[in-house]
Amino acid sequence: MPVNARKLLAELETIRTRYGDGSAARKATLLDALATAKLPTAALVSRLHDAACFLRACPDDEAVRAAAHRLLETFDRRADLKRFAKGLADSGIAGTETLYPYFGPTARWLAQRFPGKLHVYWPNVDEDGVLEERLQLLASWSETPGLDEVAWPMQKWLKRLAGPTLTDAEWLLQRCARVGRDPRASDLLYEELGLELNLLPGPDTPARTRELLPVRKLHHHTVPLRHDRPDLAAMLGVRLRERRLMGAEAARVVELARECMVARQRDLDAFAHGDPGDVRLFECEDGIAFAAIGMKPEFRLQLESVYGFLTLRNGVPIGYVLTSGLLGSTEIAYNVFDTWRGAEAARLYGLVVAVAHQLYGSDTFTVYPYQLGGDGNDEGLASGAWWFYQKLGFRARDPKVLALMERELAHMARNREHRSSVATLKRLATANVYWSKGAQREDVIGIFPLEAIGVATTDLLARRFGADRERGEATCAAELAALCGARDWKRWPAAERLWWLRWAPMLMAVPSLASWPTAARRQLVAVVRAKGGRCEADFVRRFDRHARLRAGLTELARSVQGL
Repeated sequence: MPVNARKLLAELETIRTRYGDGSAARKATLLDALATAKLPTAALVSRLHDAACFLRACPDDEAVRAAAHRLLETFDRRADLKRFAKGLADSGIAGTETLYPYFGPTARWLAQRFPGKLHVYWPNVDEDGVLEERLQLLASWSETPGLDEVAWPMQKWLKRLAGPTLTDAEWLLQRCARVGRDPRASDLLYEELGLELNLLPGPDTPARTRELLPVRKLHHHTVPLRHDRPDLAAMLGVRLRERRLMGAEAARVVELARECMVARQRDLDAFAHGDPGDVRLFECEDGIAFAAIGMKPEFRLQLESVYGFLTLRNGVPIGYVLTSGLLGSTEIAYNVFDTWRGAEAARLYGLVVAVAHQLYGSDTFTVYPYQLGGDGNDEGLASGAWWFYQKLGFRARDPKVLALMERELAHMARNREHRSSVATLKRLATANVYWSKGAQREDVIGIFPLEAIGVATTDLLARRFGADRERGEATCAAELAALCGARDWKRWPAAERLWWLRWAPMLMAVPSLASWPTAARRQLVAVVRAKGGRCEADFVRRFDRHARLRAGLTELARSVQGL
């Protein structure tokens, strides 16, 4: 059986990306045969899992989809999976453990959702490190005699402190939450401990095997997958069907996005702080969809608007995208999960651009160095990510990078076998690349000095209020309200009041604000309220339309010295 199972899997992998050639029935037969076969190695078990995931997302017909679904539904009960579970740890396959240094919000979410499953991974804990130093802060004063005098290992102390009903990780997370002044302080305290946590498998713990969102209509693939590159200018004219999700449906999308990150040993703030009140689905006709998830108001960035996209194919997550929008521009971090890499990656990117344009109204798009293979992204270097974007039309604005690109293109023209070396790719991936529909602008994300606005705000608060930042916010909020005719701001919804306080020092630092026309100052109120509103993308459009505000912040940024 092991020999036959290996051959069956090899055949399935050979034909899994073929469409329209009559192989659909054979795919379903192979999936059903492999559902009861025993594979002889952990690597083969993993490959079968990925083949089934691929075909559940991209089935030829209902028979293929059903066979893939049946196989995955019982995957954690397979004898070969149980045999190789240790070797498959961190694979995200149901029935295996996942080890990762989760950020505080994700760790708390896992502890609450899956009681008893989250544990400190003690082999990687420094017994004399930060945890030992902070333990008395986390315990009560009455426990200090024991903590001072009993030299137990940290693992033994944590077990004692947690008692019979909590795991060590659950106790630490709960204590950090109570000791911290606010959620941000609690998270910083927890993350300072530098712990890796092990998530034990359970029937509903996050796993790639179970990732599936119900869809209204399944799309069957009957023609070969496309590998052509999209015309980005044409993609800006594409409008996808857009649907705002509400209630339990929106909450499930946010939950699924978080589960996708956990199963792949990742953590993304845009999903960890995802707002079920700001979720919309952008759908294509061929089973591809993007669930755009906004962030809860209290976790939004000061200026840019951030949305995480979960990329779906027939309800199966196949990747994610992190976007930030402002100033008619969008920064995009594009990721396709390993199982689906090479399957229409360029076409999917074109659709991402279309969604970002539809969401923010952007006409300029940028990619930062890490996505291109820079800043230590060895995977990006190995895949030649920089040339992926270059072929789509993205260009650096750094003269040295442009000159190096031209030299490489000349080498390729002379020798069609020429490939850029790793050293060359590292030099290419040192600067953002950009694509614009119209004329090149300087007031875009990646070039506009947003950091200077932050420094100018610091200068104002330091000059006027010293260490009393709270008084500074309150005073600036009152002054701004008087200037803009927003004297009722304290009766607004909580999130809008929060953002009035956060934006007030920044706006009071704008030298020309008091001289703006009354109408411009009234419109400014709507911009700030939108920052704390239900849909943060509405803020971007209001901000971008406010010419006085853009000019005022440009003036403020230019006034900063010493950067």
